[in-house]
Amino acid sequence: MNIRLDGFLLLAILGSAVAVPVFAQVANSTNVTNTTMSSQGTSSYQGPAYNIYNSSSAVGTPSSVTAAVVVTTDKPSYNDGDKVVISGTTRDYMGDTPLTLILRNPIGNVIKVDQITVGTDKTFSTTVVATGLLWQSAGTYTVSVQYGGPDRSARTTFQFTGSVVSSGPSTIPVDGTNMSVTYSITNGKVTDIKADPASKSLTVSIQTTGDGLLTITMPRALIDATLNGTDTKFVVLNDGQENTQVNETMTTSTDRTLAIPFKNGTQQIEIIGTFVIPEFGPIAAMVLAIAIISIIAISKKTGLRLLPRY
Repeated sequence: MNIRLDGFLLLAILGSAVAVPVFAQVANSTNVTNTTMSSQGTSSYQGPAYNIYNSSSAVGTPSSVTAAVVVTTDKPSYNDGDKVVISGTTRDYMGDTPLTLILRNPIGNVIKVDQITVGTDKTFSTTVVATGLLWQSAGTYTVSVQYGGPDRSARTTFQFTGSVVSSGPSTIPVDGTNMSVTYSITNGKVTDIKADPASKSLTVSIQTTGDGLLTITMPRALIDATLNGTDTKFVVLNDGQENTQVNETMTTSTDRTLAIPFKNGTQQIEIIGTFVIPEFGPIAAMVLAIAIISIIAISKKTGLRLLPRY
């Protein structure tokens, strides 16, 4: 009985001695395999999809991975009046869902918010003219886009040199009157201003070098727009077409100031109100009164009758 028990114990000890090297060999084989895969750049773990596929692109350079959205500009920097071409691609096509674009200036003010159609080829593009009141600051401008949700978004930046605004207001006389207006203009110059009593308007002639902005301060005694004693909007025509982008930036009891954007090539800006200084101004009225008095005096001396005798 003891001899049989001793035999079983001996067999158990020999079996465990053989099993240890076998398991050790398997473990060592696994470690070698993982080390080799790591050295070849292969990993058994990949992070979340949004960490891999939703990276934003650099300025003007698409990302090297398949990003959900890529946005770029055609140049890294722009000057006043330049056209900024913003374009990009999307990984997915979502039918009629538009891509939202937000453009901000260096101090964070929103310059433009737009809804852009994405083509079936998964590309989009839009153009913005770099000029106007919100473009005066020089520095880094930011373009942010989002397509369907925050997980499909990207951002890019570009540099802008700032708008060239005239150093100070200029004054120009208004033809046909003894009055003047003050103005400033970007990407252009004012060559003439005329008053037209018949149409109750001022016609401003300009020469442009690009898209720009005319800011003009007009005395109420020269031209005004009122309805039942209350201020109303001026109607502004750029080369005969109504300009709906006009803003009245300042209003006082004596003057009104308009900011009028214009496109390159615009030649005339007409500002229409409800009143323009009469065609016969103070000097002309005085001349007319003297003429009437002279006619009456001459008629008395010569016996000329102004009214027929019955």
